[in-house]
Order: sequence, then C-alpha cells, then structure tokens
Amino acid sequence: MVTDRRVARVAEMIKREVSQLLFSGIKDERVGMGMVSVTRVSVSGDLQHAKVFVSIYGEQEAKVQTMEGLKAATGYVRSTLGKHLRLRHTPLVTFVEDKGIEEGNKVLSLLSQLNQEREMNADSVAPNSITISDAGEEG
Repeated sequence: MVTDRRVARVAEMIKREVSQLLFSGIKDERVGMGMVSVTRVSVSGDLQHAKVFVSIYGEQEAKVQTMEGLKAATGYVRSTLGKHLRLRHTPLVTFVEDKGIEEGNKVLSLLSQLNQEREMNADSVAPNSITISDAGEEG
C-alpha cells in the first residue's frame, strides 16, 4: 500500500527531474519553441501513471509544436526517470498543457479593467452631489 506522503514525494521527484530534462536533456527543437515550465505533477495511487502539467509561454503555434515535441519525447523522459528514480516500476508519463496561468492572467486583466471603469465612474460623479453618508449629517 502506497501512502499519500510517498505519492507526493514521488510526484515532487518527477517534477524536479522533468524540469531538469526540459532545461538541458530534451534535444527536440520543438520543445524549445515555447518557454516551458512544469507547474505540477499528478501521480496515481499505485505509482503507475504520472501526469506532468506544463505551462507553455508563446504563440499558439509554438504551444502546439512544443506539445508535439513533448509527446514525442515521452519515452526518453520515462527511461531517464527510470535511471534516476529508485522505483520498482517507472510510471507512464503523460504531458498535459496547464492553462491555469493563462486563465489567471485573463481574470487579472478583467479585474483590472473593472477597476479602471469603476475609477472612471467615480470621477464622473459631481463633487457637489449629496451622497447617502452626507445626507445623515445634515440637520
């Protein structure tokens, strides 16, 4: 029986190793087209499967090419993990594009836009108009 702590430790080791491989190990030029970083790794409870979530910065075409390069390098990544990790069975590796950072940036830009609109509306209110808090002070 594998504990949650062990699963988390194996996921962290895989994340570290794959990050290192992305930096210097994978020679496929498609992987270098977009700036790639490993955001997280999800390992199954039996340590047989690992999903590596990657964030890719760049144009859509670069993202597609990078994902194709990563999928092509899956066998190399798995064999390298097998050499560096002390596991009975090396997990099957699957690369998944993590769009969380991209979606987070969209949310932040929408919030910024709303904040700017709110400031513009606040500036357009006449300074001599009576607000609710001012009305209670009259007497």
